[in-house]
Amino acid sequence: MITKDRIEELVKKYETPEFIWADPVSLPHRFKDKKDIEIAGFISSLVAYGSRKVFIKKLDELFNIAHNEPYNFIVNFEPQIIGDFNYRFGKPEDFQAIFSVMKELYTKDGGLEELFKYGYKNGKMFQTVSDYFYSRAGKKAGQGFYFMIPDPSKGGAMKRMCMFLRWMVRKPPVDFGIWDFMPQSELLIPLDVHVARISREMGLLTRSSNDFKAVLELTENLKKLDAKDPVKYDFAMFGYGVSEN
Repeated sequence: MITKDRIEELVKKYETPEFIWADPVSLPHRFKDKKDIEIAGFISSLVAYGSRKVFIKKLDELFNIAHNEPYNFIVNFEPQIIGDFNYRFGKPEDFQAIFSVMKELYTKDGGLEELFKYGYKNGKMFQTVSDYFYSRAGKKAGQGFYFMIPDPSKGGAMKRMCMFLRWMVRKPPVDFGIWDFMPQSELLIPLDVHVARISREMGLLTRSSNDFKAVLELTENLKKLDAKDPVKYDFAMFGYGVSEN
């Protein structure tokens, strides 16, 4: 098993501003206003699958469509604005559905922070978010919509949702720390194939399936290393994968 000293060294090496440029968190870092940051972060997290180079390029394209004004783009959203924009599973109608729901969320229901906060207080944060979007999706929403806004009741790792929440709650320099309704000690590790493989090599994960139970097991083991900030080791796993393999 990797030692605490070694994993802490990796955190110090990789949790730096220099790390940001190659990560999807670089997209919301373009903005200064809180609502711009959280909207850009949420949109970026939805598209953060597949090749990093490819989806960051697609997000560049999308933010250009939005004139680099995420909040203004959402509160004034009309489906025709995005034209034929798509990314892998996400077809234009899927993005239209997501942005239309976000428009309602920001013009009527307070925004993403209020939605996540409401779900957190009721002990069903991710389910509350998914239910809000699903109940307003409309008939045109297809496979891409439900892939980008996954249903936690199906037991998946909820990687992109965990990642977005990390961005919003953890303190800088890489994350933003603009939401304070929950402590960072309660964040869950964003688990993808890379993190799962590395965590098993480190001796931090025994479960063979990359599902939500694996997320909980890994997070609990990381809490043994730092109970106040377990998901900081996301950076260490990235670094371990780069430096040790």
